[in-house]
Amino acid sequence: MTVPESTPAARCPFGGDALTRRPDHPDRPGEAPQADARGVVQVRSFQGARDVLRSEAVTQAGFNAETVNDAGILKRRPVLFTEGEEHHEMRRDTARYFTPAAVATYQPMIAALADRLIGRLAARGEANIDDLSLTLAVQVASQVVGLTSSRVPGLERRVMTFVEHDGNSEPGMNPEKGRLRSILDQRHLLAFYLLDVKPAIQARRTQRRDDLISHLLDRKYSDLEILTECLTYGTAGMVTTREFITVATWHLLRQPELRAAYVHGTEKERLDILHEILRLEPVVSTLYRRAQADLTVDGQTIPQGTLLALNLADANTDPAVAGEQAASVCPARPLPRGVQAPVMAFGDGHHRCPGAFLAIKETDTFLRRLLIWQDLRLVAEPRVTFNEVVKGYELRGLRVALGRS
Repeated sequence: MTVPESTPAARCPFGGDALTRRPDHPDRPGEAPQADARGVVQVRSFQGARDVLRSEAVTQAGFNAETVNDAGILKRRPVLFTEGEEHHEMRRDTARYFTPAAVATYQPMIAALADRLIGRLAARGEANIDDLSLTLAVQVASQVVGLTSSRVPGLERRVMTFVEHDGNSEPGMNPEKGRLRSILDQRHLLAFYLLDVKPAIQARRTQRRDDLISHLLDRKYSDLEILTECLTYGTAGMVTTREFITVATWHLLRQPELRAAYVHGTEKERLDILHEILRLEPVVSTLYRRAQADLTVDGQTIPQGTLLALNLADANTDPAVAGEQAASVCPARPLPRGVQAPVMAFGDGHHRCPGAFLAIKETDTFLRRLLIWQDLRLVAEPRVTFNEVVKGYELRGLRVALGRS
């Protein structure tokens, strides 16, 4: 790979292999689809994963979609679980909240919040990046969704209760919940509704604002349907952005040359670095789809009804698309025409993450302010665990300090 010496990316690859891969899941990028012991077809190639995600012959099967759809209690299903024209219409209606123009209007709020968080770090001397990134992610997503009228503080804690438990979102893998677990889940959901969602609905019934809840009220959504959308839009944006800010900070602090290239780079160069880290460290590592008809994946026939597990970490490091040294950080990595810089990290097809641009800009706004401090240092590396609800990594305890040791 030849890169002009005048660019920060001339030192590509920077090294810095993935920090979050599970040791019990060996990497097999580009491997042909194979069925596991449960009959779930594991798709590990880029082309296979993209073909599945763009197919109209599959339906969403992850994030408990099939359980929610089978329950039949919602007249309008959340956008994450819809398909076909219903899904396309919902995406068109809400796309305006995530466009570059919309994100530009959020930018002053994001910058002010980032300044306050880094001011908190400077005052205390030390802080966990995962705590700061949670506050940032929750506050920004709250503005977009409309969860800004909570009765009491603690929205961050209430949001995290929905993902920090021992469940498993893979279809067919969630065992029957015990009575105590079901009661706790209901209590968490009721608290979120009464303390956060219901006050937001009441405030917007009085006066509409430019946010998702106001839009849903205009569409005559019920309180239950709005609650469900807040769970899918809100928690998805909050939890995944938190982890990405943390893992990007970890990479940049571990690699001084990469940090220097980021701090001194143009906006495009900074975003290239963030996209490349995300390619290597997709926050959600597995997506699930159900085949609603026979389909062909990587030359193999997949029967109707088959559950497909798309391994995004392997798809993102498939040499057929990522080229040589696909497991290392290289912001100048050439990709085939039509392949975006994060590759599959935001998904693909009609269910591709709508908040991708917002998440990257939010991360860049925070990191620009954080990493410019020359006396910022890494105190403790994070614990890496895996969340079976989100199907992604969790990083806790990434501690940094400002000032001389």
